[in-house]
Amino acid sequence: MKKIIIIGCPGSGKTTFAEKLSNKTGLPLFHLDAIWHKPDKTHISREEFDERIKEIFDMPEWIIDGNYSRTIEMRLKQCDTVFLFDLPVDVCIQGATDRIGKGRYDMPWIETKLSAEFKQTIEEFPSTALPVIYELLEQYKAEKQVFIFKSREEADGYLKSVR
Repeated sequence: MKKIIIIGCPGSGKTTFAEKLSNKTGLPLFHLDAIWHKPDKTHISREEFDERIKEIFDMPEWIIDGNYSRTIEMRLKQCDTVFLFDLPVDVCIQGATDRIGKGRYDMPWIETKLSAEFKQTIEEFPSTALPVIYELLEQYKAEKQVFIFKSREEADGYLKSVR
């Protein structure tokens, strides 16, 4: 377990898990949100984003935290381990709501509200993004370690087993 991706719905707990896993393993952690977003709430180009991800791939070990559906297959091809957070929508909406007004190490600004668009992304995630993710996992599962968490308690239990 040297090249890890952590994917799943926004608000599911990916970033918190990634931070704890990095602390336990010593693997360097890269947050896709921190790469994509600029402090002025704009973002870098897709080409620059892809190049930055490819630079991470050249490292001998890493954890990449974030969904960014367009790049999941690219990351799946490079990783040896996948953690998927497949939590209920209400848990994810609560997770996104709970971080409003709090500084985060993976975002260059503090969110002040849960936008209707972002809430809709979370609500639609099980029907739009998850089927594609599961299809990709099926395609790559023979060559990857895949862990699927259906609750934060499962993720916490996994972390307790890491030495």
